[in-house]
Amino acid sequence: METKMSEHTKCNKQTSCEKCHCSGCLLAQAEEPKLGEECGVFGMYDMEGRDVASTIYYGLFSLQHRGQESCGIAVSRTDGPQRNSSSVKGMGLVNEVFNAENLDKMKGDIGVGHVRYSTAGASIAENTQPLVLNYIKGTLSLAHNGNLVNALELRRELELSGAIFQTTIDSEVIAYLIARERLKVGKVEEAVKEAMKKIKGAYSLVVASPRKLIGARDPFGFRPLCIGKRDGAYILSSESCALDTVGAEFIRDVEPGEIVTITPEGISSDKSLMTGSHAKCIFEYIYFARPDSYIDGINVHSSRITAGRILAQTHPVDADIVVGVPESGNAAAMGFALESGIPYGTAFVKNSYVGRTFIKPKQSARESSVMVKLNVLREIVRGKRVVMVDDSIVRGTTSARIVKMLKDAGAKEVHVRISSPPFKYPCYFGTDVPSSDQLPAFSHTVEQIAEMIGADSLGYLDLNRLSELIDGDQGYCNACFSGDYPLDPPKEDIRGDYDK
Repeated sequence: METKMSEHTKCNKQTSCEKCHCSGCLLAQAEEPKLGEECGVFGMYDMEGRDVASTIYYGLFSLQHRGQESCGIAVSRTDGPQRNSSSVKGMGLVNEVFNAENLDKMKGDIGVGHVRYSTAGASIAENTQPLVLNYIKGTLSLAHNGNLVNALELRRELELSGAIFQTTIDSEVIAYLIARERLKVGKVEEAVKEAMKKIKGAYSLVVASPRKLIGARDPFGFRPLCIGKRDGAYILSSESCALDTVGAEFIRDVEPGEIVTITPEGISSDKSLMTGSHAKCIFEYIYFARPDSYIDGINVHSSRITAGRILAQTHPVDADIVVGVPESGNAAAMGFALESGIPYGTAFVKNSYVGRTFIKPKQSARESSVMVKLNVLREIVRGKRVVMVDDSIVRGTTSARIVKMLKDAGAKEVHVRISSPPFKYPCYFGTDVPSSDQLPAFSHTVEQIAEMIGADSLGYLDLNRLSELIDGDQGYCNACFSGDYPLDPPKEDIRGDYDK
């Protein structure tokens, strides 16, 4: 390691050095996007027969942070023919794919919606969700959040039995399994249960059959799912913030391993697959979820405040101001300020109109995506010792650019504090944490990473204190930090054709 670091001093930092794999050159080669999470799901059944498409639209709008790549809505009428589904799907943001005209044409009192960010399967129109299957029992619409670790194995098995796949996503494997099992059992919820016995990995499912809305969560509870109610309608959503947006009352979370079935008679529950061994994704609280959401009874904003307080306790520093990197770093920065007594300030202006799909400049250009998205308030940081709080460091390129922006704006010192432990291992459960060889923390010390990003000091959240973010609950997954996977990782790379 020391050899590589010293080698970098000899190479030209102004050029991309493909043969030298030192950390400094790796930082220079590419922009680092924020981590992406598989998707968000939203389902609704209006018992009074009212159209649900517009409400699902607003629900997806509230879940846009979970996926900006593609989106879709599928609806049908429960009092009509069993093959009367209509759907609209497309690449882009919710407000880009949907408009008043196509929403008005979607008539149905039951439906599901989906926003996607690809961590398994290519970023193409064919992989947009919800998936809609027309089979002998009628229409089945499915939206899925998560990744299966045995998707390839199951896909080959289904192909050998005659299945023809139209997508490259593991969600279609789930849909086929449910449809196949439905031919053997009396109820669609029983088919979902039989499919769940075969699939392994992370999944929150929302399934609309001709007469029922079904929600299911994997036994480990990797991904969130909750239940809401508004007037005569029931709702399933990845996060509670979407319930607030559509004016629905939060009822409860779907428990890990639980299957809920919603009919005009109410909600029925099947808990026979529950194991009690949970592995909820801790990064939901650190970064993915909106701060106004409650996941499994824990407020996300409060979790981030706690993370900042822990950072102040474990990595104190003499400084003049604490700032957060928008958006998820803000609450942790506030927690750091509250605990340390150092004033909290706003140092960044964020361009809220920049999405994932904006045209990025070539690597040779002086402009960067970070600078397009963020700008520094020079008067706030000039001449000051700054504590910069962010949610994570993945490859380190973004952190390096933000530190440089602060110092270019006149900051005397920049001390970086990260509200998660160091990323060292890939994730196979719906988060696009890359391979270990692309993660500086896997092979570099904290001091070396601090040097790489230009920080005067660097401190991460202590791995052993993660449970404090969720009130001491030990049932969480920290595999991307520890390498301790709750399920055996797949032997083949399941994460598809995204930039690993």
